[in-house]
Amino acid sequence: MLLINAFAPAGEGHDAELVLSFELRSKHRLRTRTSSGEDAGLFLNDGLPLRDGDVLQATDGRRVRVRAAIEAQIEVRASDARLLARAAYHLGNRHVHVEVGDGVLRIAADSVLADMLAQMGLQPLPVDAAFNPETGAYGGGHHHSHGKDSTYQYAPKLHLFNEAGTLT
Repeated sequence: MLLINAFAPAGEGHDAELVLSFELRSKHRLRTRTSSGEDAGLFLNDGLPLRDGDVLQATDGRRVRVRAAIEAQIEVRASDARLLARAAYHLGNRHVHVEVGDGVLRIAADSVLADMLAQMGLQPLPVDAAFNPETGAYGGGHHHSHGKDSTYQYAPKLHLFNEAGTLT
């Protein structure tokens, strides 16, 4: 079994390839197969989902490229930025993973959400494509803190700050 436990250092090329859905790219412990059929185990630290094109390092030194699988999705396009922003707001309010493009939103295929988007005046179209949704401003997934002793910290993913609190 090919054991994969780290991101590869910068460099060219790869020795194997994993083709994974967004759901599987979000897992950090996974048993799967490479595109050539070899058993593979993924043992990564928690973090953001793997992205199409990421290169991982196997324990035997091989480099493994991640490819986003083709998945059934719903796509909406609009030249009206306000309408598209409203759609993005309502999808985000439902904690839906959304891929954002220039005048376009994509979500995993879902008939209920397609109906909601249609009721907003958009035309949901089925599309099969690689799904690369936004990871969120803070990464690390979704959290709720309800108790007075519940604490969690977000590690910023968009900006880095130095010890003085200024943007670096």
